[in-house]
Amino acid sequence: MHTRYYLSMRGKEEMVDLEELRYLALSFPDTSEEEHHDRPAFRVGGKIFATLPDDEHINVLLDAEAAHIATVITPAGCEKLWWGERLAGITVCLADAELDMLAAALTAAWRRKAPSDLARTID
Repeated sequence: MHTRYYLSMRGKEEMVDLEELRYLALSFPDTSEEEHHDRPAFRVGGKIFATLPDDEHINVLLDAEAAHIATVITPAGCEKLWWGERLAGITVCLADAELDMLAAALTAAWRRKAPSDLARTID
């Protein structure tokens, strides 16, 4: 089921649980869930676009500008994810996450990692 259709079926501002998060992440074309350093990771074209460090958070891999914007728009449930000195994305607390924000972040991360011809298949 495509992400936009899923959002229209459900209240956008309801909180997100782990099962729903998996459903949402796996709704993108050619997405798989595989282990990465003993953690679940969501991949497209073999490239990771999000990881689950624990049952309460998700790391979404975004470019620095998108990560900064996400943390400004949603400061309560979203923190910058740093790998060394590089801003690599955001860490989202699922208990504080709104589904529409999480869907937007996952869409941006998926598009960033997907092969260009595949990325163009979703709007």
